[in-house]
Amino acid sequence: MSHRILPAVALIMITVAVTACGAEEPDRSPAAAPTPTVAVPSADPASPTGPAAVPAPTGEASPAAPAAPSSAAPRPSAAGPGAGGTTERRPPSPPPVELPPRQAGAPTGREVVAAFRAAGLKAANVRDRSVDCGPDGLGLGCSELVVTDNVAVYVFPDESSAGDLAELWSGAAYRSGTVVLNYLEAPTPRADRPRYEKVLDTLR
Repeated sequence: MSHRILPAVALIMITVAVTACGAEEPDRSPAAAPTPTVAVPSADPASPTGPAAVPAPTGEASPAAPAAPSSAAPRPSAAGPGAGGTTERRPPSPPPVELPPRQAGAPTGREVVAAFRAAGLKAANVRDRSVDCGPDGLGLGCSELVVTDNVAVYVFPDESSAGDLAELWSGAAYRSGTVVLNYLEAPTPRADRPRYEKVLDTLR
């Protein structure tokens, strides 16, 4: 009889223990566990106690690439350097001096100088300065002017023009026809002047 009671008592004790465990289980559920509190910083930027807002890094800005040089080089204007697109023009060169022709049959200046040399007279360093006969030079109206270191020879287109200049240079010139010897242009010694004049007279 006692052997049958022991199993029954053990069964009752096990049932009670299981029931007691079931009654304590709701107190240990996660819902009953205390919720931890977390401090959240205030979003108000005016709050002095809140942490300073740090902008999220967006990446370092890359430096701007330099502009590529233009491949098209400036071309000079076809209009020239003048202002307003007008072409700069140079003034035309002056026309050559037109001298009056010498009288037909009259000796040239170089022929007179050649005659002086043939006679043994000095006539060194011959220079043609006929350009001085025109308006841009002396404006004497002569046809030719040949100068040496010893005497100057003027050839005029007519005897009237030659006589006018001979009178103007009175005492320092000699005329024969249309040719005038000037002793002022070149220092001709007075002792040698008659010899030059004699040779000139033979050329008429």
